Amino acid sequence: MLVKVSTDKTVRDAAAALQTAVQANDFGVMQVHNLKETMAKKGVEFERECLIFEVCQPQQAKKVLDQNMSVSTALPCRISIYGEGGKTILATLRPTTLLAMFNAPQLEGVVQEVENTIVKIMKEAASG
Repeated sequence: MLVKVSTDKTVRDAAAALQTAVQANDFGVMQVHNLKETMAKKGVEFERECLIFEVCQPQQAKKVLDQNMSVSTALPCRISIYGEGGKTILATLRPTTLLAMFNAPQLEGVVQEVENTIVKIMKEAASG
C-alpha cells in the first residue's frame, strides 16, 4: 500500500532532487506543503521536517477523470519527504491501491503507469 525509498540526502536536498525528477518525467508539482511551517502558523509546535509534494501528470489525470470523476477525490498524487531513523524517506500511497477503492478496473493500465513513474521519480530523487 505504501512505497518508501530512503536516502542519505537531507530533506531539503531530497526535495530539490524531487523537483528535478518530477519535471524530467513530465509530471508537474502543483503544491508543496511544509507541515512544520503550516502547523506553526496554526499555533501547533511540530519539530519534525515533512514536505508533502502534490504531483500530477495532466494527460494521465484527464484519462482517469474522463472515465470516473469520483477518482478526483484521490488526486493529485502525493509524495512525502521526511526524516526517520537518521535517513530521509520519500513515501507515497500506491495509486493502484487507491484505485481499488473505486471499482474501476478499466483504469488499471493508466494508474499502473502513473504508479511506475512516481516510483521512478522517487528513486531518481533519492539517488540523483
